Amino acid sequence: MVPHIAEIDWARPWYDAVRPAWDSLRGDVVAGAGFIDAFNANATRLGLQNHRGLPIRFVPQDDLPPGTAYEAFIGTTGGVPTRDNLHDFFNGLVWQTFPLIKRELNALQAAQIAAAGVGKSRGPARDAATLFDENAALLVVRDNDGGRALAEGLRTHRWHEVLHAGRVRFLADAQVWLFGHALMEKLVAPRKAITAHTRVLFAGDAWFALGWQERRDWIDQTLAGSLAAEGLTTAAFTPLQVLGVPGWWPEQDAAFYLDETVFRPKKEKK
Repeated sequence: MVPHIAEIDWARPWYDAVRPAWDSLRGDVVAGAGFIDAFNANATRLGLQNHRGLPIRFVPQDDLPPGTAYEAFIGTTGGVPTRDNLHDFFNGLVWQTFPLIKRELNALQAAQIAAAGVGKSRGPARDAATLFDENAALLVVRDNDGGRALAEGLRTHRWHEVLHAGRVRFLADAQVWLFGHALMEKLVAPRKAITAHTRVLFAGDAWFALGWQERRDWIDQTLAGSLAAEGLTTAAFTPLQVLGVPGWWPEQDAAFYLDETVFRPKKEKK
């Protein structure tokens, strides 16, 4: 079993996105199966593929040849080097939850490596894809005037207005789904300052009435299509303090959101 897996509090709302993937293989892992074997059984069942159409398989880290970039290895072999730790454990769960988004991120990273090689600088596209892969949250907002005002409030860092005074609207018109596996790892020991790089998606009223799987599928297909068509830059992200999401932490009184060491005001452009 993965070291420290028992420390994960699966009841926390920030694990809602990947909890079904864990539930689908929990019995095998608890029974003593290696989690890589359990991941691969799920990958086969789900038909996971990389952008070249190669089957995704989770392989030991030692399978990654020296000097070969991790992303390039996935792109050319379909193998996802996986260590026996929480970081790679959550990465595997995300592959099983948002396989189309993961595929497109890997395609962006592999294309950047093919074009520019592996140097000291990752390049803007690879930087953005890495930030997304490691630390992203997906904020789905109702596609109406109120939802767009909510998203703009977050972009301009009006934290108290959007997350506290406007929490009823937020709960009705927005949902947060975590994607970044490093972000999930950090939240095993939650701290107020943990902040996600957030990508906003606008959805119609019908989306909010769908079941969990249908909402998940829509996010996966919609965002993967956007990444394939438009690419990705760091300008696509807005910060969001994870413990500030309404209903995600028990201490969210007015003073919670007035802590400017965490909920920082927007810097004025010079």
